[in-house]
Amino acid sequence: MASTLPRVSIITSVRNQLPMNRLFVEYLEIYTHYPYELIVIDNASDDGSTDFFKSTNAIVIQNKENFSYPYCQNQGIRQAKGDVLAFLNNDLLVSPDWDRKLIEIMEQQGYDFLSPASNDRAESPEETKRLRRRWRMIKNPLLWLFGPTRTNLLRMFRLMYGKWNDYQQHRGDRFTHETIEGFSGSCIIATRRGMEKMEMKWDERIQSADFDLYLRVKKRALARKDIKPIHLALGVYFHHFSRLTLKSKHFVPFADAGTLIPLEEKWGPEKESLLKDINP
Repeated sequence: MASTLPRVSIITSVRNQLPMNRLFVEYLEIYTHYPYELIVIDNASDDGSTDFFKSTNAIVIQNKENFSYPYCQNQGIRQAKGDVLAFLNNDLLVSPDWDRKLIEIMEQQGYDFLSPASNDRAESPEETKRLRRRWRMIKNPLLWLFGPTRTNLLRMFRLMYGKWNDYQQHRGDRFTHETIEGFSGSCIIATRRGMEKMEMKWDERIQSADFDLYLRVKKRALARKDIKPIHLALGVYFHHFSRLTLKSKHFVPFADAGTLIPLEEKWGPEKESLLKDINP
């Protein structure tokens, strides 16, 4: 990756949420440093999201039904041409030069999997709880009152952080390239080499696919020592809006629901031993 400019394949799956999708792309365009391709797996959106993504020159894979997260990620992997694969939820906002900073850390510290910090996972359990609590206090009443409009999404976001660039600068100055073991499930970055060691796919049986990937990588790291566990880059931070649809009536069952199994059914007691070092 060091000899030429890396190309990043950003993979995301969506079902509706047009205002959020617009913000997601806007922040990618502003803050992504390296050339990238955006691969969107669209699960039968009916709110204009499909046409919007096509207008941005994204690669759009259209599903006729709503499929689970790992199924969609594998569709994206098969399409991806990049040296680095970024598995990003559509309901998050990236930060300045996120890709350059993460790739630098990966190269310097020998990571094939890295995740930015976020309001889902931060530098300590205490800080994670504080961020989650603050976000709930902002999001829940405003989302209920005004809905997931662009104006309201930005209002909530600015109440949470103030000036985004200043917030990022503060974290960058504080943590620089510091990492700890752990991950933010909404945003996991992988080298192609690392994904090849994971057979270039997520386990399509597991909807909690982020935890499953962490366990798979950790197990290989312990057994073969040819890869490092997934780590959290504390100086790079994304915001995750998370659960922008409050009413359960908006949920459409997964077309592949019959093939999904719980994480515990796959891993059993081994899960706890592999998770013991993770940042909760």
